[in-house]
Amino acid sequence: MNSSPALLHRMAEKNRAPVHFAIDGQPALALEGDTVLTAILTQRAQLRRNEFSHEPRAGFCLMGACQDCWVMAASGDRLRACTTFVTEGMDLTTGGPA
Repeated sequence: MNSSPALLHRMAEKNRAPVHFAIDGQPALALEGDTVLTAILTQRAQLRRNEFSHEPRAGFCLMGACQDCWVMAASGDRLRACTTFVTEGMDLTTGGPA
C-alpha cells in the first residue's frame, strides 16, 4: 500500500504543528487539526481495504454517516477516520498491504 503516491496533497495550511503517528507500524506525520482520514490519505493512496471484497477504500461521505472509513487503533478501538482527529503518538491499523 505504501508504494502508491498519496491520494491527497496539502495545498494550504502547512504551518500547523506537526503530529507524529504510525500507520500499520510505519512512522507518519500529520498536522495538528487533521482528521485521521486526512492524515492517512496525505501519506497513502487509500485509507484501507474493504473487509469483504478487499477493494481499496478512501472514505465516502466524509461526515461519519456511511461506515466506510473505519480504521483500528492499536488498542483495538474502532475509529471513524473522517470524524476522529489524529493525535500525537496515535498507532493506527488499516489492514496492511494488499
